[in-house]
Amino acid sequence: MSASRRSGFAVLRTVGLLLVVGGTLLVAGVGWRYLEGTRQRSAARERWNQIVTQPAQVVDSATGERNAVPGDPVARVLVPRLEIDEVVLEGVSATELNAAPGHHPGTPLPGDYGNSIISAHRDRHFFPLGQAVVGDTVITETADGRQRWRIVGRRIATADSAFVLSSDTPLLTLTTCWPIRHIGPAPDRLLLTAEPIDAAAASLERLELERGR
Repeated sequence: MSASRRSGFAVLRTVGLLLVVGGTLLVAGVGWRYLEGTRQRSAARERWNQIVTQPAQVVDSATGERNAVPGDPVARVLVPRLEIDEVVLEGVSATELNAAPGHHPGTPLPGDYGNSIISAHRDRHFFPLGQAVVGDTVITETADGRQRWRIVGRRIATADSAFVLSSDTPLLTLTTCWPIRHIGPAPDRLLLTAEPIDAAAASLERLELERGR
């Protein structure tokens, strides 16, 4: 074998070794991130269980306002039919969303007046959300109590669109990337809008009437 061919094989072996090492590190990094997210998810649930038994600890005694900071558990969201049961953290940075669904700062908590927005990754906590349909029941818990909702709207929006709906009454929006099974960064967002059960019943009745016209 000539020196040039031996040199070529050596380069290929080196490149192959680097690819194997790089792939191993990538898999290890992803695995560590998932394990860390699982640990943080368990810690969030423990903290939430403490909050619901002692709700006063999340309220500033001087102002009477909630004093949540990014990463704090602020709510719990359940979709019984889809077996979703997750504690929600304040904030939607990579850190919060690695551990749990995140509550968008600047929007009210579920049950307060306005549109409360909760987001989560499609390949983790909100994976089953792709099967949600209008009429499904959603349950939220905050330090103020429990609220039952009914999904009244489902739509797909582009990732860069302004999807936040304003509301003078309590409204809940659950969001995740779309398509659910897309490989790589997903181009769109799945948006599920829910209203408190009484209001939702009226909305669905109006929808049925409109469809019957």
